[in-house]
Amino acid sequence: MTDAETKPETNVETRAGFVAVLGAPNAGKSTLVNALVGSKVSIVTKKVQTTRMPVRGIALHGPAQIIFVDTPGIFAPKRRLDRAMVKAAWGGAADADAILVVVDAPDVAAHPNSFAAGDTDRIIEGMEKAKRRAALVLNKTDGMKRLDLLPLADELNRRGIFDRVFMVSALKGEGLPDILSYCAERVPASPWLYPEDQVADIPSRLFAAEITREKVYLRLHEELPYSSAVVTDSWKENKDGSVRIDQTIFVEREGQKGIVVGKGGLTIKKIGELARAEMEELFGRRVHLFLHSKVNERWGETPAHYREWGLEFLKDQ
Repeated sequence: MTDAETKPETNVETRAGFVAVLGAPNAGKSTLVNALVGSKVSIVTKKVQTTRMPVRGIALHGPAQIIFVDTPGIFAPKRRLDRAMVKAAWGGAADADAILVVVDAPDVAAHPNSFAAGDTDRIIEGMEKAKRRAALVLNKTDGMKRLDLLPLADELNRRGIFDRVFMVSALKGEGLPDILSYCAERVPASPWLYPEDQVADIPSRLFAAEITREKVYLRLHEELPYSSAVVTDSWKENKDGSVRIDQTIFVEREGQKGIVVGKGGLTIKKIGELARAEMEELFGRRVHLFLHSKVNERWGETPAHYREWGLEFLKDQ
């Protein structure tokens, strides 16, 4: 929860609505949403395209309830999953009351021909085509001088789709109150859509799988390809208030399974320890977590996985 910890007085008009957070992979969208919400609602790793589905994080700012939709990064898609993720990102923008376009400022400023710059340009072109306005969020600016940021801001602002420019560091929490005020002004008058103590709209089973996937990526960043998935197979409530969670880590090749499991099972055991500790903290209860790894070279072609992630299983092109 943010700076408004209590519900507004009954005679104050409440507001509520959705703000889509768009950006190239690794622009810092998930870190920004977590910081704005004041709680972890989306996983964060250095691996590109970590976010695979729209995740809703809920922040309060005065009488406004702002539902931030952390979308998958927008990039040039190649696989079925890529195309589904990009379509979900644009879908989140189409339904939003306001849009934030997040840019990795130091990367784009230093490398104007990088993938990040190209993906940012692709987003702006999509916004122009949809005739939508947005706020530009130059992220990771804590190590940059304002004089170095102004040319980048001017260049992007020249495209005519941005009505505000924010220079922030999501990781350090710098510049966030202004973004909250901007978003609060743009969501419509409405009763709050969620209970005031709710910070995310994601099923616990799915969030648990995301937590484990984050730990897999953080533990095996250089060794394991992007193409892996975690599925919660079962969620059993125990009489003592604890929960037993069984999950499968899917990989595409036998060699990848060996990397996940590790010598004597030590790697998957460590992943489980890290994931379980975070689940217990976030869920506020004891968690018994059991992890298994399986090889399924076509896990990315399984419609059931897409349904669980809230993505559309698109036809082959």
